[in-house]
Amino acid sequence: MQELERAEFDLAVLAPNGLRRGRTTGSCATAAVKAALMMLLRDEKIDKAEVSLPDGKHYLLVPIQDVQRLDGKRVRAEVLKDGGDDPDNTHGATIFAEVARNDTGEVRFKAASGVGTATQPGLRVAVGEPAINPVPRQMMRLAVAEVLEELGMNGETGFDLAIGCEDGQKIAQKTFNPRLGIVGGISILGTSGIVEPMSLASWIASIEVYIRVALADDSKPNGVASCVAYLPGKIGRTFARDELGLPEARSVQIANFLGDALDFTQSALVEQGAQLDVLWLAGHPGKLAKVLDGVWDTHSSKSNMAMGGVARVASELAAELGFSAALIAEIESANTVEAAIERLKNEPGAVALWRTIEARIAALAQARLPSVKRVEVRLFDLDGNLLGGTV
Repeated sequence: MQELERAEFDLAVLAPNGLRRGRTTGSCATAAVKAALMMLLRDEKIDKAEVSLPDGKHYLLVPIQDVQRLDGKRVRAEVLKDGGDDPDNTHGATIFAEVARNDTGEVRFKAASGVGTATQPGLRVAVGEPAINPVPRQMMRLAVAEVLEELGMNGETGFDLAIGCEDGQKIAQKTFNPRLGIVGGISILGTSGIVEPMSLASWIASIEVYIRVALADDSKPNGVASCVAYLPGKIGRTFARDELGLPEARSVQIANFLGDALDFTQSALVEQGAQLDVLWLAGHPGKLAKVLDGVWDTHSSKSNMAMGGVARVASELAAELGFSAALIAEIESANTVEAAIERLKNEPGAVALWRTIEARIAALAQARLPSVKRVEVRLFDLDGNLLGGTV
């Protein structure tokens, strides 16, 4: 494997909102895998591990809490989860990896104590698989390859990676995992390897600043930008940039604080005596569809899942959309919005359903924004595919 020139991602550098970033459970598990492999293959106990981040440009230097041989075939390594200043349920937990050789020639993932197993469809992993999401799996596979290359052992490709979390079953009760059909513990998550501190009061205050900057950017004669986009997460960013042609300054990451973002917008426009032509809301319905139930702070600790609103709209429009009673029952029993998206994928009425949901979300947002001429909503699945079928 060709050595890439990477830079260390320094967690000591604060996020733009002045808060401390952290490392995801995926990064912690990957560091533990590296440490366990070094002990297993070279009998070397390391106190920190380089974890390559998914961007291919950076790595994290992650402290190792402990490494020990469990028996002649298995090594366990532990890493303390540090979520930075984000109110993360797993902050302070011990994430561990128990690593052993296998004779399959493949890297296999297992759920050790405290990591859950998927029991229902619609998740990012298959039923029966450990709740270790795709990006952390990718990071751990890369970590195995990096260690083997470093040790000159490229032929030894078969390893079992059992990932666990001390007290993970207890921690998982504070999350949606039990309702999602993930039993036995937490999920190993992360799409960037870095925890961005997005869910604190100080982050809410920074959103107001970003919104005011967005409204002033590329201003019209009346002093207000004609179009801005608010994004709960990374999904929708490509749409805002490529389809809407918006500069970065006019695409605001609002995290879970949709209600606050709308109120900040209305206040700023009133202060300026101005109107905004179009406000776009773009993201996954797992966040945005919560407003159908009157929820405007979409953090999981403060709101229920969005499935209730999605199922209710589907049921109301069943006859019009051609949905059978059996299909409605499946939607109502879906454990996640993504599961409902998957089930509806090939249904003729699916696009109309998502357009209706987009319109209802837009109407609810519009009611809070007298100074905005039009609100447009676009919903996407986790892969960034447009659900409503139109730009």
